[in-house]
Amino acid sequence: MISQSIIHAPRLSVKRPETAFSPSPFRAIIWLVVLPQKAPAMESALFEPLRVPSLKEACIQRLEGLILSGELKIGERLPPEREFAARLGVSRPVLHEALVDLDAKGLVRIVPRRGVFVNDYRRAGSMAILTSLLDYHNGQLDPSFTQSLLDTRLLLESETARLAALHRSDEHLREFRDLLTQEQEAACCDPQTLTSLDFDFHLLIAIASGNLIYPLLINSFKSVYTSLTGAFFRKYYGSPVVETVHQYHRRLVEAIARRAAEEAVGIMREMLAHGETYLKGE
Repeated sequence: MISQSIIHAPRLSVKRPETAFSPSPFRAIIWLVVLPQKAPAMESALFEPLRVPSLKEACIQRLEGLILSGELKIGERLPPEREFAARLGVSRPVLHEALVDLDAKGLVRIVPRRGVFVNDYRRAGSMAILTSLLDYHNGQLDPSFTQSLLDTRLLLESETARLAALHRSDEHLREFRDLLTQEQEAACCDPQTLTSLDFDFHLLIAIASGNLIYPLLINSFKSVYTSLTGAFFRKYYGSPVVETVHQYHRRLVEAIARRAAEEAVGIMREMLAHGETYLKGE
């Protein structure tokens, strides 16, 4: 039975920014100017976009929080849509769209003429749930989740590096060298640029592997991946630690260019171990 505190939860509301004009009836973006701080990491984020969620997104976030926190138990049947929508203060179509989204992620199961039931996401969840887990922790990765991601990355990217050395094309090499040039030019730039270039580098390795699934896997958890690497670059940008990462990138491209598959695997593993050590502050 669903708890009364959940049933009688405060109605969902979305605060709209006060502006002299309305840029869009669907989505609003506010640019927050952050005054420079003494810490270098703060100086890099002069403009941070704030996104105002829609009612549907707010509804999804509320339900995800209830499920991931365990307040809604596995196997529990949610109230009828009309009743649940009224309790949440949203329209029935908004709630239904939110439930369809959660069903696609594997958080709930919609059974025609029976209702909506909470799933065990570990058994029924898809890759799409990774972003939900990140949002649930307010963008912070808990230790067990971080270690799981690092272990998965080591397994996946060791293989993409090996295959890239075997199957890369001349066009891939041109793209690699272009990225290396951009990294060199951005070495002292903001962490966001470094994070984006780093993701593009690892994605290109997956593309060069020739395996059609590996790039899709990398892309499917981009938000979680960049959250992890973003924390690394925010902490170390402008230091020799980042230059060491770029040296690894150059060595890896050289190994891929020579089709030295085992050497590429070794460099990838060494690079990921280096990143993990500094990310954990060891």
